[in-house]
Amino acid sequence: MAIQHLTDEQIATWSRAQKDEWWFKNVFRGDMAQLTLRSGFTGFLLGGILSATGLYIGAKTGIAIGVGLTSVILAFALFRALHASGFAQDYTILENNCTQSIATAAGYVITPLFSSLAAYMLVTGIIPAWWQLMIWIFVVAMIGVLLAFPLKRRFINEDQAPFPEGRACGVVLDSLYHGAGDEGVFKAKLLGVVAGFTALYQAIVSDGWMKLVQFKILMMDKWAGLSQPWHLHERLDHYYYAWAGKSTALIPTIMGTDIRQLGLRLTLDAAMLGVGGLMGIAVAASCFLGAFINFVVLAPMMIHMGDIAPRIGANGELIPLNRAEIVNQWSLWWGVTMMVVGALVGLLAKPEIFKAMFKRKAATPTAAPAAAGGDLLKDIEVPLWISYVGVPVFSLLGSYVTHVFFGVPFWLALVSLPLIFVLTVICTNSMALTSWTPTGALSKITQFTMGTLDRTNPGSNLLPAGMTAEIASNAANLLSDIKPGYMLGGKPRHQAVGHVIGNLAGVLFCVPLFFLLFLPETNGVRSVTTLVTDQFAFPSALQWKGVSDIIAKGLKGLPTSALISMGVAALAAVAMEVARIKTKGRFQLSAVATGLGVVLPPESVLAMFVGAVIFFAMGKKHKTAGTRGHRVWVEGMEPICAGLISGAALMGIGNAIINVLI
Repeated sequence: MAIQHLTDEQIATWSRAQKDEWWFKNVFRGDMAQLTLRSGFTGFLLGGILSATGLYIGAKTGIAIGVGLTSVILAFALFRALHASGFAQDYTILENNCTQSIATAAGYVITPLFSSLAAYMLVTGIIPAWWQLMIWIFVVAMIGVLLAFPLKRRFINEDQAPFPEGRACGVVLDSLYHGAGDEGVFKAKLLGVVAGFTALYQAIVSDGWMKLVQFKILMMDKWAGLSQPWHLHERLDHYYYAWAGKSTALIPTIMGTDIRQLGLRLTLDAAMLGVGGLMGIAVAASCFLGAFINFVVLAPMMIHMGDIAPRIGANGELIPLNRAEIVNQWSLWWGVTMMVVGALVGLLAKPEIFKAMFKRKAATPTAAPAAAGGDLLKDIEVPLWISYVGVPVFSLLGSYVTHVFFGVPFWLALVSLPLIFVLTVICTNSMALTSWTPTGALSKITQFTMGTLDRTNPGSNLLPAGMTAEIASNAANLLSDIKPGYMLGGKPRHQAVGHVIGNLAGVLFCVPLFFLLFLPETNGVRSVTTLVTDQFAFPSALQWKGVSDIIAKGLKGLPTSALISMGVAALAAVAMEVARIKTKGRFQLSAVATGLGVVLPPESVLAMFVGAVIFFAMGKKHKTAGTRGHRVWVEGMEPICAGLISGAALMGIGNAIINVLI
């Protein structure tokens, strides 16, 4: 069934009441099942599982991955199979849409765990209680949900804003349920097969899984005298270094530095191959450029000059140089500069995001049918009084828990809220026009603003900025989720409730997992020193930490070379973003992605670049629609990448849990 929509002239000339009447009569599906027990439960489980994979990838790359389309395909295939087997009725299109709302909300709510909250722990050395993190994340996310209700009537009902990502989801849902169901089953099978093989590979390269199989199941340690389980090595160069032994002549160096200290390893990381496919060749190439400049050129030079050197630890121990130490001592500064300046230039280059906030379309109702008396949608929309009451209540509650849990002055948390609300509207408008949420740039505005008011307490800039990112993300993503529901005739209040369920799922699944994976107990004590490792770089948290350190300490104490690199990086970021604007995207290198490549492990960047190159090359090779190659590599690109990510992430999470328990 073709999706109905208003013409541009109707959008420009009709009043909102007339648009609402048209939607009610032509699109609304009445009482079709939407937020049912099964759609809520399925969304809760899918959201929790997929948010766990999002936490895993976020800790590795700093990137929040969307899980909406993945959840749509999985739910469609699951209930299509159950229906064919006679175990359940098929899912309705609106039930599936509600499931993706729940799963998407779960995927995005956990972002502070690998950004602002992780940065707070790194800066202060304080690890808040698990229940405090749960409460803070959920309360702040609720402010975003409550803010979205009145914005929905403006952006979706009245302006009929495109919300490209949400619209794409609506089109996919419509095609699955009205003509391309076989395609949905094919994509689900593709995702499942790739995830299965990836999970098998990840198990074979994981010491925990092999320990479980070999020592606990096969009891090989008893009769073979093994002290360590056999497993393949994910780092492929391990075999070369094992062969080379202690022969220094066979160890590659750059300006006298062992390339392993620089993090230059050859790793077959399946999850990063999938992430690279999703991010595309331009972003992956930008990350690769940043990593190459930093770890192949600049870092060896700085080590040779002495600006990067081994440090003496708190207990007098020598901290040897490694990738994390190189980033913390020197590289972080120019990488963060590129990301922040690039994000701000990119935001300021889109004046329509700001202008559209104040535009109102003139209504000439004579060209349209007369609106019925009263509010046709009063039993469908979320009542506005819920926002008018809920936003102040949850804002006060959010400020209070920010003060009690993190030591942020109560007045400062309150003062930050008006700025946060304005930035949320800007972020929502950006999502409506471009499907881009500039939460990184907007949160830095809050971080610098609050930092000028209180420079002594890191929480005073990190937590209000974290609130900006969480509130803006939840409001914008809820509206993007409501867009396909609006297109398909669903009840927005059901999706709003679904968003709250998703927030709860993400918090319940991921906060305990965060402590288990990244803050394991050693002799009954947890330490932030286990957060940033070679496996989990927490690049987003390092960016937040870098800005916080600049606010608190200024630039004093940094080597002259670091200050020079920051200045050059700022100019380069401006030049790159201006080139992108002037060439209308033909110049594709991104300053933000280049800076990200500086703080990511080079081995992960290489794997992402390889993944992007593979999908780019296969897309070029299989251009012709209708061929099997095009169906697999172009139309099936997202399911393949989702399979690589989910298979590797879930087995990686399982491996970490096994190592903790065994």
